[in-house]
Amino acid sequence: MYNLENEKLKINVKKIGAELCKIVSVKHDTNFMWNADSNVWGSFAPNLFPIIGALKNNTYILENESFELPKHGFIRHNTDIQLHKQNENSLVFKLTYNEALLKMYPFKFEFYITYKLNDNSLEVQHTIKNIDNKVLYFSLGGHPAFKCPVFENENYDDYILEFEQIESSNTHLINPQNGLISSNTRAIFNNTNQLKLTHNLFNDDALVFKDLKSRKVTLKSNLNGEILSVSYPDYNYLGIWAKPNGDFVCIEPWLGIADNENTNQDFKTKEGILKLDANKTFEASYLIEINNAHLH
Repeated sequence: MYNLENEKLKINVKKIGAELCKIVSVKHDTNFMWNADSNVWGSFAPNLFPIIGALKNNTYILENESFELPKHGFIRHNTDIQLHKQNENSLVFKLTYNEALLKMYPFKFEFYITYKLNDNSLEVQHTIKNIDNKVLYFSLGGHPAFKCPVFENENYDDYILEFEQIESSNTHLINPQNGLISSNTRAIFNNTNQLKLTHNLFNDDALVFKDLKSRKVTLKSNLNGEILSVSYPDYNYLGIWAKPNGDFVCIEPWLGIADNENTNQDFKTKEGILKLDANKTFEASYLIEINNAHLH
């Protein structure tokens, strides 16, 4: 376990998957992250690369060859990821391609994830370096799970998510049989910027948004006000998810999306796929900001 601390916050990051697992108030010891109860959902904040969600039959096609990848890719349970460098306010982890990964993802790459503390916020930065001599195709995202409710006097349905802009948007429904995006949608926002949290909101799996105007979401309690916010200016898809019986909510900035049921599985034309030219570097960051009212 790796630790980082400043005057307001301390974080813990697991070596496996370089997974963030705690954001804690230094003064009050309040933890804002889900505890990864394995009876409900045993993760904290998986890092998603080089795909988001599920592939059709766990398979994609590249240059007429088939490859298999697990849901959300191969970072989240990876034991080869290493601490690359550390200073007083940041931790940088690195994974370099290897022979085993080339069998499922035939690209030479370096994956970095940086956790940087600054005052009451944590920046999570993804960096991809293409060290191959061909175009690299990938998706990328975060999956942080925040405790909800945070305080003992609250219930789950005391909470809302407040978006920075008024939205009129549908969720793209996930087929429960295969985890793929179906052609069906359901209205979630009707000219509002608030989403009331209830456990049954997630009976049909994650809410998946492709067209939100907002790039910031705030978790708010009716009893204790604004708890934290997630800003994601570099990400154009957003997932909101919890287990129906889980006291948490995931706010997931994505660059990419699970396969559509009707996909032809061609990786190069997959919805949301990013392209990175040889010897180029790509960066994207999201920011978790804890409201100062809960840190004093």
